[in-house]
Amino acid sequence: MAEEGANNQAQSQASSGKNPLLAIVMILNIVLMGGVIYMQLETHKKMNASMSEMDLIRADMGNATAEGEDAEVEAPQEEQGNLLPLDGFTANLAQGDGPRRFIRLNAVLKLSSDAKDEEYKARKPQIRDAIISILNAKRPEDLLKVQGKEHLKEEIKAAINTFLVEGRVLDVYYVGFQIN
Repeated sequence: MAEEGANNQAQSQASSGKNPLLAIVMILNIVLMGGVIYMQLETHKKMNASMSEMDLIRADMGNATAEGEDAEVEAPQEEQGNLLPLDGFTANLAQGDGPRRFIRLNAVLKLSSDAKDEEYKARKPQIRDAIISILNAKRPEDLLKVQGKEHLKEEIKAAINTFLVEGRVLDVYYVGFQIN
């Protein structure tokens, strides 16, 4: 009985003893987590230190106002224009190998200053038809890229400008752009 008690006590000490491998893994885990936290803090500091796009725009605007009236004279008249919001579009995209996909698009047209709203309102069905036709010919892979979105803007602009008599479309702005 004394021997059994000694055996049980030795086994309980062996099972409750610390595993050195577990301790090493825990220490390594803590060190790696500290490294990840350090890298994230450094990246965050760099991002805050660099100028964002809005900061650059504000700086440019500040320079333009500091230069005075000269900046206003140099500004091209072409950039001035009216905005015409379009109704939302939902169109099927060209089908590839995958499932059927569609696009939801909300856009605003920037019109030249000599454009008349009456003409655009009268040609609204033509504008919608041109945009839907362009969207139906596009594949989802093309529109997911930034260059594809910019190319789509140029195509829409060119298509609308072909049938306008007075004025023209200067730019197309996406208000909503979703591909499903």
